[in-house]
Amino acid sequence: MSQTLIRNARLLTVDAAHGTAPFEADLLVDGETIAAIGHNLAAAPDARIIDGRNRLVMPGLVNSHTHSSETFFRGRYEGMPLEIWLLYAYPLLMNDAIGGRLLYLRSLLLAMESLRNGVTTFCDDFFDPPAHDLDRLGTVFRAYEDAGIRANISSAVMNIHTLDALPFAREVMPERLQALLDFGPPISADAYADYCKSAFANLHGRAGRLNFMLAPSAPQRCTPDLMAACMDLAVEHGVPFHTHVLETKTQAVTGHEFYGRSLVAYLHDLGLLRRNTTFAHSVWVSDEDMRLMGEAGMSIAHNAVSNQKLGAGIAPLRRLLDAGVTVGLGTDGVCSNDTARIFDVMRVAGLVHSVSGPDHGKWVTADEILRMATIGGARTAMLEHVTGSLEVGKAADLLILDLRSYPFMPFNDAAKHLVYAENGSSIETVMVAGRIVMQDGRLTTVDEAAVFDEIAELMPAYLAEHAELERRNSIFEPVMAEIHRRSALRDIGMNRYQGDLPPFDGANFRQKS
Repeated sequence: MSQTLIRNARLLTVDAAHGTAPFEADLLVDGETIAAIGHNLAAAPDARIIDGRNRLVMPGLVNSHTHSSETFFRGRYEGMPLEIWLLYAYPLLMNDAIGGRLLYLRSLLLAMESLRNGVTTFCDDFFDPPAHDLDRLGTVFRAYEDAGIRANISSAVMNIHTLDALPFAREVMPERLQALLDFGPPISADAYADYCKSAFANLHGRAGRLNFMLAPSAPQRCTPDLMAACMDLAVEHGVPFHTHVLETKTQAVTGHEFYGRSLVAYLHDLGLLRRNTTFAHSVWVSDEDMRLMGEAGMSIAHNAVSNQKLGAGIAPLRRLLDAGVTVGLGTDGVCSNDTARIFDVMRVAGLVHSVSGPDHGKWVTADEILRMATIGGARTAMLEHVTGSLEVGKAADLLILDLRSYPFMPFNDAAKHLVYAENGSSIETVMVAGRIVMQDGRLTTVDEAAVFDEIAELMPAYLAEHAELERRNSIFEPVMAEIHRRSALRDIGMNRYQGDLPPFDGANFRQKS
């Protein structure tokens, strides 16, 4: 097995002994794992030697929540709350599923951008309507295998009709529009469990770094028996039960409208708050919600950039941490964020929580943000024994950054530089499972120019088709805008509105042309 020895570098290990304080040492990689950390380490005669002087070596970043399904919609939307944005990114009226080659390229592009920007592991909440197809899921696995990234990959599922998963939908949407939303019989818990068992048997563990995870879309979109089946499989296989919870005010209203309690309390009563549980977002959680989450030892993926772009709100990060909830960072999909850079999320998360209150002693620190981007993210992915820190026996998932670069000149505090100054431009080398996947600004696993050329050739026809799909779905925008408006005015937990509720007039809402 090949060895790589990094000599005389500043190591930022994020382990129990050193945390986020860098120290000078050598690091030896043997095959896929870190074999030794220390001084004057010896290596095999044929080992690759990397001079670590003026270099910072740190764990690869973990993107705790993303959606490869959105990769081709970068730079397409703005000024839309989630409920409206979903109409265009995840249309109610659908065409046939994206073709196999575009599916591969879409997944590959996300992995390429992630690796280039220091993300060595991500959790892809892959959504592929209208059906679950093992071959198509395998295409996503193949793209990530080819790119060389580590990933948890889902086959996101829902089996409750959209109109029964949104408050006020049945009363607001005209019957003529409701009649258009015939999705056929929903998938049963047993049928989805059988599909997942096949995914575990055929795809899970591929290349030693690609895992299948369970991703029921959200508690209001999935029946209790479906969620229970997903949790059973997640626990059996030691993978996340990854779901969206309380991203928007509308979702906060949903729990009280449908279940008479918050969505977190609803999941708790169903026995679905566990160590395996990871919530994407958790913006609208109450103190009681956070107490239940902390007691369960569960995790959240904090999507600081996406939450701002979609106007969802600011998660109570300090209170979540104080409650004992593990926090990782996620980009969300690249059409609610527009990049796959966790460095961007780190910076926004490091800044936005300073407006959470005047007690600056409780503001989130750079050290905490850096942990979220590494070992915290690994824990949300149930991979903290594999990655997220530089420790002997763990996978060699690491970054080498040039300290003679603008973000580090002059050098003061590593965590603060990484959170507030770095944007990925200082990365020289990216390694995943001991394999160098990017070096000197070039991916070693993929011909980037060829991929870009092929995507550029195929995109005009695909995006023209999607534009027509957007036009067809625009008829639902006034309804979704009204649901968003009513939810924004609703006093959560109380059967009343805050202020007057003017009558709904769909003609007042803009339509997509």
